[in-house]
Amino acid sequence: MLANRDLNKTRTNEFEFKSLTMSDIKIQGYFPGVVGKITEIHAVYYHEHWGFDVSFETQVGRELSIFISEFDADRDGLWVATADDKFAGAVAIDGKQVMREGARLRWFIVDPEFQGAGLGQQLISRAVQFCKEKGYPKIFLWTFEGLEPARRLYERHDFRLSETHEARQWGQTIKEQKFELIF
Repeated sequence: MLANRDLNKTRTNEFEFKSLTMSDIKIQGYFPGVVGKITEIHAVYYHEHWGFDVSFETQVGRELSIFISEFDADRDGLWVATADDKFAGAVAIDGKQVMREGARLRWFIVDPEFQGAGLGQQLISRAVQFCKEKGYPKIFLWTFEGLEPARRLYERHDFRLSETHEARQWGQTIKEQKFELIF
């Protein structure tokens, strides 16, 4: 099984971040360059902490590009957090298969520099609220075993583990997990 790779690593700008408040965080939708920023933070974080290879970065970039190119504001959601114009985190709701499979929560990430201050909570809350307002019957997401802070956040929003299986992907063997929130 995959070992956690130094998730307690010291944050380089921890002191600077502690002086920020949630009112310093701006949450917006798409802006030019955001596909690259979301892809980059995923690629770097999951390579550094979990050893994921280039196939992970290319999958995120490809699927996120398709999502943005087919984005429908009546169906999909994208929330991107910035602080002083620096990327801080993001989450998306892909509503393409909502009636068949449910809305899919995707690309959720908070830059390690901004973790621990409630930004992840705020992003997930916005995504869940969007789905409630749209009347979506279910939200699901795929993740993998070992991301305990994210799992606790999902469970606080009433997501429940519905499926687990082992998979060989991104240069690793991981235990994939599917979480669902049924309204």
